[in-house]
Amino acid sequence: MAAMTSTTRPFLNRRLAEFGTTIFAEMSALASRTGSINLGQGFPDTDGPEEIREAAVRALRDGRGNQYPPGPGVPELRTAVAAHQERRYGLSYDPDTEVLVTAGATEAIAASLLGLLEPGDEVVALEPYYDSYAACIAMAGGRRVPVTLRPHEGAFRLDLDELRAAVTDRTRLLLLNTPHNPTGTVLTRAELAAVAELAVERDLLVVTDEVYEHLVFDPAEHIPLATFPGMRDRTITISSSGKTFSYTGWKVGWVTAAPALVTAVRSAKQYLTYVSAGPFQYAVAEALALPDSYFSAFRADMRAKRDLLADGLTEAGFGVFRPSGTYFITTDIRPLGETDGFAFCRTLPKRAGIVAIPNAVFYDHREAGAPFVRFAFCKRAEVLTEAAGRLKALRG
Repeated sequence: MAAMTSTTRPFLNRRLAEFGTTIFAEMSALASRTGSINLGQGFPDTDGPEEIREAAVRALRDGRGNQYPPGPGVPELRTAVAAHQERRYGLSYDPDTEVLVTAGATEAIAASLLGLLEPGDEVVALEPYYDSYAACIAMAGGRRVPVTLRPHEGAFRLDLDELRAAVTDRTRLLLLNTPHNPTGTVLTRAELAAVAELAVERDLLVVTDEVYEHLVFDPAEHIPLATFPGMRDRTITISSSGKTFSYTGWKVGWVTAAPALVTAVRSAKQYLTYVSAGPFQYAVAEALALPDSYFSAFRADMRAKRDLLADGLTEAGFGVFRPSGTYFITTDIRPLGETDGFAFCRTLPKRAGIVAIPNAVFYDHREAGAPFVRFAFCKRAEVLTEAAGRLKALRG
């Protein structure tokens, strides 16, 4: 048998060397190993609408999507996405040239950055950010430039002067997420108008991750950046079905943008998954046509769960940033006498039987996120009640 070739060269390329196993995998494994309640990774513990699941079953049985679907996505879903954007936001997109179906929003982000960036291009992103952003920028050969959302009057806010100062002649695009994970911030109309003005002035592309568009709580309002003057033709809008319809495992996302931008994204996407989730695409097309009452009831249910867990966290002694959107609550552990979110989260299962996520993993400036910990409230009410009861042990 031939001996294995030895080498001193690392197997992992330099672009990805800083990224290890995601914190979500680590913490979900910890929850499983300890039998803790998993409030770390953002997935519901119940399925979404029964009629949408049955639509997927029907597509499977009818043989729709069991073979490769069209590269841009099935026409029914592309048409449904365009209709959704028109009905909700007054944004008109051509289903054939301005809509692209992807393997969840994560692939949409990766394909957008791979298709639009040249090596060395700078990407300005709001910190803290979902961990795939940094990895995707690295894979595309870009350089990330974080602009930090900072606590102010019970929420995390964007400093527009800091954003403007971060843009240089090397900046290619802005990567925004609103409603924002992990902080729960929803950018205001005034903030978005300032972002749009900056993008037009400096001729920037903008990639917006809007997967929590239907999880916004009064009085906040989700306003797509593409609706602002000068932004439709320079904005790549990304969303997905997982968060809105509670079928996160289906991984059905989409991009809406001007034809040239969709072509650029599709050029990268076709060499990633090519296609995915064929039968589920038909089901999501039906989901997007659900009546407004579904979206209102979904939002009200999540708002009640937000308040249930936020109240429990407050009673347990955390500093709580009650979110305006998403299904995550960011907390400050310093009132509990703690300062290290990593250490806190790794001992929390033993201390209280709960798993959470340290926000520092979402920061380039780890020290800025050190005292913050994220909890997911997209769980059954009885689970959240049990979690709140367990967390009281921290005060003792």
